[in-house]
Amino acid sequence: MTDIFDISNIIGEVYGYPISYIELLATLSGLVSVYCASRASILTWPTGTFNAVFLFVLFYQVQLYADMFLQVYFFIVTLYGWYYWNKKKDDKDITTLQAKGRFVTGAVVVCATLIAGYLFSHIHKYLPQYFKIQAAYPYADSFIMVASITATTLLVQKKIENWYLWLMVNIASIMVYYTKGIYFLSLEYVVFLVLASYGLYNWHKKQHHG
Repeated sequence: MTDIFDISNIIGEVYGYPISYIELLATLSGLVSVYCASRASILTWPTGTFNAVFLFVLFYQVQLYADMFLQVYFFIVTLYGWYYWNKKKDDKDITTLQAKGRFVTGAVVVCATLIAGYLFSHIHKYLPQYFKIQAAYPYADSFIMVASITATTLLVQKKIENWYLWLMVNIASIMVYYTKGIYFLSLEYVVFLVLASYGLYNWHKKQHHG
């Protein structure tokens, strides 16, 4: 029996592009999770746990190692977000970072991206028994990882700035995944870009009007 988590296990084709079971599962669970987040719905967290597992498996097979490790963080934080949002159900909990908080957030993203990019560009040398192939686009991939971690942290805290970061993450992801040849996932991030724009609008509306 062919492993359903193997990227070579194809469920079908869309306009000549072969879609694997794992890519389809990752795409669908991700869409549901982000849509729920844009609506400030607690369902974003349980659906996010499934998405993290599917993406972990997918990214390992296409050598996007920073993205792969990112899913470990997502899996843990979705459990915490589920607990935290269950305690705070009021839309008025949506808040905005102060100017200092925005500066610190931006500085952390830049510095952490440079450090992670260097480490992942050499991970095949540090751990050759686990990573036999050199990382693809380590710095762009690291930005996606770092900015996603930061955005998710802000999402848990119901800080509206999480959506600005998600907009940047989605644009970077579209380019990286398209270049890497995982077109269906790249297309998903086009949808995510639209949902992030909607999420930003909807959260602003909830913040000011309740």
